[in-house]
Amino acid sequence: MKRVKSDKKGGDGLAAVEAYLARVPEPARTTLEKVRTAIRSTAPKEATECISYGMPAFRYNGALVGYAAFKDHCSFFPMSAALLDTMKDDLTAYRTSKGTLQFPLDKPLRAALLKKMVKARVADNDKKKAR
Repeated sequence: MKRVKSDKKGGDGLAAVEAYLARVPEPARTTLEKVRTAIRSTAPKEATECISYGMPAFRYNGALVGYAAFKDHCSFFPMSAALLDTMKDDLTAYRTSKGTLQFPLDKPLRAALLKKMVKARVADNDKKKAR
């Protein structure tokens, strides 16, 4: 996977993501690193990492997914509210709101669930590109 993407400020995307994660306190940092690893293992090799809307994100044919830490939770942003609606039965253990899936600071999303969402987003973005 190509891991370097310039962010809008012209900086190195990978360095910006690393800097973001370095500022996140434990246990959220380890949780987000696990989320990042699962996304990296699932996203196409052409996907790039960047900072988007102040949070780590992946791009592949446009915005793919993002993730972030907050004071009381971590969030996964599938960049598609429709995906959360489609997968609502898989998400009952988590708090959701329009466009975000929240999970505890010390418990990453299940890898299988995360990979399923990333694959769905890749398919969405491939369809958009094909149009």
